[in-house]
Amino acid sequence: MKGVSSPYFDPEFDTLIERINPPGVVIDNETCEDCTLVKVDSANRHGILLEMVQVLTDLDLVISKSYISSDGGWLMDVFHVTDQLGNQLTDRSLIQFIRQSLVAGRRGESPRQVRTCLGKLVGPGREEASERTVVEVTATDRPGLLSEIAAVLAVLGCHVTSVQAWTHNSRAAVILYVTDHATGEPITDPVSLADIEEQVDSVVEARVSMPDERRRVSVSGPTPGRVHTERRLHQMMREDRDYETGPAPPPAEADQFAVARLEAKRRIDDSRGRAPSGSGIETRVLIDSWKGRGYSVVNIRSRDRPKLLFDTVCALTDMQYVVFHASVSSHGPLAVQEYYIRNKAGCALDEDGERQRVTRCLVAAVERRVSHGLRLDLCTRNRAGLLADVTRILRENGLSLARAECSTRGERAVGTFYVTDISGAAVDPKAVEVAREEIGGDSVLEVNKDVTPGWPQVKKRNSSPSIVIGAGSSKSTDQDRPRFSLGSLLWSQIGRFSSNFGSIRS
Repeated sequence: MKGVSSPYFDPEFDTLIERINPPGVVIDNETCEDCTLVKVDSANRHGILLEMVQVLTDLDLVISKSYISSDGGWLMDVFHVTDQLGNQLTDRSLIQFIRQSLVAGRRGESPRQVRTCLGKLVGPGREEASERTVVEVTATDRPGLLSEIAAVLAVLGCHVTSVQAWTHNSRAAVILYVTDHATGEPITDPVSLADIEEQVDSVVEARVSMPDERRRVSVSGPTPGRVHTERRLHQMMREDRDYETGPAPPPAEADQFAVARLEAKRRIDDSRGRAPSGSGIETRVLIDSWKGRGYSVVNIRSRDRPKLLFDTVCALTDMQYVVFHASVSSHGPLAVQEYYIRNKAGCALDEDGERQRVTRCLVAAVERRVSHGLRLDLCTRNRAGLLADVTRILRENGLSLARAECSTRGERAVGTFYVTDISGAAVDPKAVEVAREEIGGDSVLEVNKDVTPGWPQVKKRNSSPSIVIGAGSSKSTDQDRPRFSLGSLLWSQIGRFSSNFGSIRS
């Protein structure tokens, strides 16, 4: 199969095929009682799978299983999805949004704005990333980094409308969207953009301990077609080579995946209704070859969490690999993903060096979003300098940010911070209480001691309302949402689900 070119990687060919055979979508609530099946068939092109997964994850939906087949230039996907409460999708506006988003551009339709189960507005009418000024930073992770960046932006008259910050393997990546505080408009003046970049770079440079230490600061005005924020964070960290830092991923063998499934089932059986813990599950990647078909087979075992499928597909897509077939499922706290891939030239991964690089990159893609530390949820009135004030208060009380996500919703600002103490250890509850009092005003700072980090608080069914200091959420048990194993079932499952597409409704 080496050197075989595929016509559906020609953009003009892709466009022609999609005009002749536009994508079709079926939303099925009848086949399974505990989830909604989203079935899509479409002409294949590089990146289309990631676009589909991105639509579903942006809607705060949980993908519990997925079956994917795209041989022959045609793609057929089946996604098993629920909302964050484990319910089927019954909201007609949400279903219509999914249909129109997955067939974007068909018949001139554009999706209307919709609110997700977590209260987030998605769709036209909200400010898009491409319409804002963006500040990007990658650097060595050190306590107070985000606080100092936010402070200098406030001094420069920049209002932060949203921010996402990730840390992994002692590296940090931050994306901030800002407007001019005086006008509320994006900053477009080249001189102002250059000044902001210089000032932010000075703050980052001041924290550099070695002359050759890597760092990157970029400030740019509104840019049409800007990359999705979370995809861009993955790209920034990969470009910063965060996957090279730290010990090599532990070796994986085929039988480890079977043993892991049995162990996950045992934990679920032993839990007797309690949410099974994901602690102790290491991320493992195994890359094998199917020489008869010219595929490389990638198996990934990790702790299950939201947006896991997005992170993996994002990594493969940006490394220029094509997913021809895939099967993804979870067993309580364990997620197992299986991908049959080639690069865009049609070749499998034959070199050991390439396999090692892909293994490291996939482990990093899974681990970047893993939430370490105590989760703090903030809701308060939006105002100038808010991010600078909140992060300064956290820093002054000995709290270090491991991950952060903040945005504005009308006149309110909402954010989630994962914090540790400066040494990376557990947080002193007294420090959190002091920080909450200092933030004050009409702010609500909730503490959530997640049993399975990464799952939103509403994930647990029948959970009691959250309180300022107290127990938080946990992921629903396997009894809440039955799942079954994959592995050798890949081809039979693909065939069975693909044959059930029936007539296409969109």
